[in-house]
Amino acid sequence: MVIKAEIHCHIEGAASPALVQSQAVKYGVDVSGIIQDGAFVWSDFTEFLKCYDGAADLFRSAEDYALLAESYLTELSASDCIYSEFFISTDHARMIGIPEQDYIDGLAHGITAARTKTGIEARMIATGLRHEGPASVMRAAQYVAENPHPLITGFGMGGDERMHHPKDLAPGFEVARAAGLGITTHAGELDGPSSVRDSLDYIKPSRIGHGVRAIEDPDLVKRLADEGIVLECCPGSNISLNVFDSFANHSFMALREAGVQVTLNSDDPPHFHTSLAREYEIGAREFGLSDAELTEITRTALDAAFVDEDTRAALKARLGAA
Repeated sequence: MVIKAEIHCHIEGAASPALVQSQAVKYGVDVSGIIQDGAFVWSDFTEFLKCYDGAADLFRSAEDYALLAESYLTELSASDCIYSEFFISTDHARMIGIPEQDYIDGLAHGITAARTKTGIEARMIATGLRHEGPASVMRAAQYVAENPHPLITGFGMGGDERMHHPKDLAPGFEVARAAGLGITTHAGELDGPSSVRDSLDYIKPSRIGHGVRAIEDPDLVKRLADEGIVLECCPGSNISLNVFDSFANHSFMALREAGVQVTLNSDDPPHFHTSLAREYEIGAREFGLSDAELTEITRTALDAAFVDEDTRAALKARLGAA
């Protein structure tokens, strides 16, 4: 048994096909175009986004989001996960027509219910939508800065990393940083090493979501190692989206061997036919990592987690006891 922790998952993307189908019945929506034989179906990134949005649109109230968070975290706990951080989007809440606070409160209720039931800890990372531009990032940052919540401990950015230069997006991150939130951002997935370098220069995160294409620039790899930047790696997602053509050619082990701190995460698990448990299995079977090495990867995630030190110490004690 390897104790697990996850620091990169999009909560709407974590909804299982079964839960989405249940929500579809609730709202009278036909989801046959995105779910077939109990699985999400898409063939390229554009269709993936359509599938993702179709599933996400079926969560429309605080109660729906409480159910989503509790369901996902309960599932994680059953696979020996003790900690999860997931991305949320107040812009998404606004777009589907529910108050941002209802969205956050619903998710928080689900987190609390799962913790009561299983003992799993969880936190939320608020995000701006990169493809919506600097205004989205600033709006999201200002909202969470002005409406602090004890379970929102980080700030990041999702969306197409090929759009908008980090320099233009940095002001929103400064608002979040001033509010005491941990900083991460997606880079080095669909775009190359320049997106990682520019993010480090202008956004100054302690973590990078994905970051795996940094391997294309040896100087950048050394910088990541020297500065102790933690990469939120999602190998299963990368293969599904053709960032790499095989696990044998994935950069995870090369980055790790170069001294970069790497973690294992599921991203949008059912969409990529994966789970956190499968990501750890990939670590063992495809990358040849031992249980001790996988446990160290969990420790890296806990060290990088956006939590208070008492919570971190308690989580690491659970890891050590196991």
